[in-house]
Amino acid sequence: MGGRQLLLLSVVICLAPAPSAAQAPNLAVPGACEVGELPSGARSLICVPALGWNGDLVVYAHGYVPPTVPDLVFAHLDLNGVYLPDLIQSLGFAFATTTYRKNGLAFLEGTEDMVELVGAFRAAKGVPRRTFAAGVSEGGLVVTFLAERVPELFTAAYATCGPIGNFRLQINYIGDFRVLFDYYFPEVFRLPGLGTPIDIPQAVIDTWETVYVPSITGLLLANPARAVELLRVARAPFVPGDFSTVVNTTIGLLSYNVLGTNDAKASLGGNPYGNLFRWYSGSSNDLALNRGVQRFAADPTALAAMQAYETDGRLTIPLVTLHTTKDEVVPYVHELLYALKARPSGRGRFVPLPVVRYGHCNFTPGEVLAGFFVTLALP
Repeated sequence: MGGRQLLLLSVVICLAPAPSAAQAPNLAVPGACEVGELPSGARSLICVPALGWNGDLVVYAHGYVPPTVPDLVFAHLDLNGVYLPDLIQSLGFAFATTTYRKNGLAFLEGTEDMVELVGAFRAAKGVPRRTFAAGVSEGGLVVTFLAERVPELFTAAYATCGPIGNFRLQINYIGDFRVLFDYYFPEVFRLPGLGTPIDIPQAVIDTWETVYVPSITGLLLANPARAVELLRVARAPFVPGDFSTVVNTTIGLLSYNVLGTNDAKASLGGNPYGNLFRWYSGSSNDLALNRGVQRFAADPTALAAMQAYETDGRLTIPLVTLHTTKDEVVPYVHELLYALKARPSGRGRFVPLPVVRYGHCNFTPGEVLAGFFVTLALP
């Protein structure tokens, strides 16, 4: 497929209404799903159509599950009311997914668990004719790792709204938002006993949803100008004229900081966030802002560990990505950064499909299907 054709496909995804899930061809009858356990201890879910299997397999990598969730779960299987295992099976494909062996920061573990999942499917059902990897958010990076590191297992890969461009940038984006929030709204966290942006007390984690989310929401509504300036300085997306997106962006980013920081430090061997020499701009008084924000140094051990979380752009199979242009959690700039590092060879190619919309992974079922059909057409 030539470059002009791929550009046209991108424009179609970006501008044209995609077919709904109900309009997708009904090629098969979904079968019952079997729950198993992988060698790592992660759980597996394997589903093969009861009638009409085309011989192909889709393996699915789920998004981030907070470390506060006590059990391993099959996450993010609902797509705006559409159950993914049934949807994929109805198109004729077998479907498999895994919980990963741990919640929280699980990019590397999730990649290994997905490889084990392919092995488990082959052992139970035979080697598929073709195998496609698909993933969302955290799973989008997992799928990109699969495409780069074990391409021999897959025909093509489909990654949606993942932090594929630069992992350290993603860490700093969330950390920056927290330190900026603390500057603009010091009455929430900058009090004795409430820790820092890189050290979250358990009491804050335990009462995040019940105490802090309502309190922060009220503060934002009472101080809209301050809240909007916070987002502008942080370069965090929102929709002008729709203040609910200001609240959604703020709560969403702070949730990752509050619920995920301690787990990330434990996984990486230290604090990965640093802003010692960062200059923040776009405020009503940049000098006061930069004097007033808290400053932190990243631990060398954590910086070294993060190298394993970086993509390298080496693609020998097709990688299709779908990303909203105003994603408040995983910025769209990741797509641009990955395009700069992409080094396809052989069958490899990188096909980014933008969706002009606010919201993290805020796709319609039809848009997800359209991107999936592009992925199928590339090999």
